[in-house]
Amino acid sequence: MGGRAREKSVKHYSSKHKILLVGEGDFSFSKCLATAFGTAANMTATSLDNKEWLQRKHRQAMANVEELKNMGCTIIHGVSAHRMKDHPQLQSKYFDRVVFNFPHSGFSHRAEDSYHMIKRHRKLVWAFLINASEMLTKKGQIHVTHKTTYPYSEWDIEGLAEEAGLRLLKISPFDIDEYDGYVNKKGDGSKCDKSFPAGNSCTYKFAI
Repeated sequence: MGGRAREKSVKHYSSKHKILLVGEGDFSFSKCLATAFGTAANMTATSLDNKEWLQRKHRQAMANVEELKNMGCTIIHGVSAHRMKDHPQLQSKYFDRVVFNFPHSGFSHRAEDSYHMIKRHRKLVWAFLINASEMLTKKGQIHVTHKTTYPYSEWDIEGLAEEAGLRLLKISPFDIDEYDGYVNKKGDGSKCDKSFPAGNSCTYKFAI
């Protein structure tokens, strides 16, 4: 008889955690975790884009998706952070970690430091936090990785979490090199398949 699979970890994430990944670009972050764990059986990875748009925007996405499926990952396309708790495949599902890396509400003709864009990004993050707070297990955590320099600091992630009734557990510096194979993506616009410098970024950890 085989023994229980040994727990494996990458930074804040364990193969034993039930993990929901929100707003994946080319699914390389999900693949990074699954590869390190040797399984994706406890993982659910989602994208805002449907399958057709994902194929158009990110050349590596579908290959990553297929590998994840082969490792047992649940893949769901067309999931909005604004309404994810009500998605048919996510209703009444609870997770130990709900993760949103570098949330972004999409590009417009306005600059990132404009009041309009900051307000739009804040609305996205607040809606995500509200939804995620209803999808946690008893000891579950919400993780938001975000740039800490201006104008991104104006989003006030901590303030949004407080408004959403969450408590801050910890702020951990984010180093993309610690996630082997993860390639962050702009995700929108003409350069959607290009990566961007993570720079000074942190992972904010919240709980109810």
